Amino acid sequence: QLQLVESGGGQVQAGGSLKLTCLVSGFASHHFAIGWFRQAPGKEREGVSCITSSRTTHYADSVKGRFTVSRDDAQNMVYLQMNSLKPEDTGVYYCAAGLESNTDICAGVPPQWAYGGWGQGTQVTVSS
Repeated sequence: QLQLVESGGGQVQAGGSLKLTCLVSGFASHHFAIGWFRQAPGKEREGVSCITSSRTTHYADSVKGRFTVSRDDAQNMVYLQMNSLKPEDTGVYYCAAGLESNTDICAGVPPQWAYGGWGQGTQVTVSS
């Protein structure tokens, strides 16, 4: 059974950095594109970034130039390096997996409907 577990969240001041980790289990991660999503308090969950097995990446405009997604399929790990954090980055961050046979899986901001294996998320809080 595919399962993804996020970790690495925490509380930082604006301008700080955090690195989130997504551990994939049940299947080898190289079979999937991995997406990062977040849900801010009182808002809908939104796509943040994605990465394919061939290392194609996409980012939401709000995080471009500040966040970097990477993966280590030997470790079944996917990372989200978040720099220059802003209070509006606060939220619960999730990773999920999508089949690369779906041509929309990482052609832009990852579409939630195409992803599964959602974990419990990790809380990121950025204070001003």
